[in-house]
Amino acid sequence: MSIVKAKTSKKIRKAHRYLGLFLGIQFLFWTISGLYFSWTDLDEIHGDHFKKEKEQVSFTNLININDLEFKDPIKSFELREIAYLPYYFINDSILFNAYNGNLKDSISLEEAIKISNKNILDKYKISSVDKIYEVGNHHEYRGKPLPAFVISYEGAEKLKSYVSIIDGKFQTVRHRDWRWFDFLWMTHTMDYETRDDFNNKLIRAFSLLGLITVMSGFLLWFISSKTIRRIFK
Repeated sequence: MSIVKAKTSKKIRKAHRYLGLFLGIQFLFWTISGLYFSWTDLDEIHGDHFKKEKEQVSFTNLININDLEFKDPIKSFELREIAYLPYYFINDSILFNAYNGNLKDSISLEEAIKISNKNILDKYKISSVDKIYEVGNHHEYRGKPLPAFVISYEGAEKLKSYVSIIDGKFQTVRHRDWRWFDFLWMTHTMDYETRDDFNNKLIRAFSLLGLITVMSGFLLWFISSKTIRRIFK
């Protein structure tokens, strides 16, 4: 009986050791990312400390929406301020100047700069402006409207703002700490394709293997404990 127990213990111990080695790196990532998340201010990760407080704007003498040269059924309608001018944004796709009814195809570089500077604190100075037409699954601007202007600012924070070219909306800001958060979030969710799926097969498999590793440790303690052996002797 003791020989059987010794062989069983050896097998469990070996399985436990190799499982621990295999899972150890991912457990380390989970621990590091969890610590980072728990010590991080999400408002700062979102970049709120780079932004100005939103101004409430109002306009008068706007053109009647019925006078626009737009004959399709209206499914959505929004009044937007773009570079201090009012625009009607219709059906999430088309902009009309709300003063004269002129169609606006896209946002100019100068307008994008005005939009960004209206949202970003004045102490940050622009270093460059670029256009992007497509992004990959790991890009910091993934999942948002394209094409877009990327306005980069000077400083160690590597601050960037994004403005949609189609509708002129200030979309988001990205900075150094956000990028660290995004990388650690990827290692935490184990979604190495889009970074946003917490129900992927890989994390499910590692979670089950982690549970097996823990249970094998408890089993090792149970079959090797002198106290337990005395109880069941």
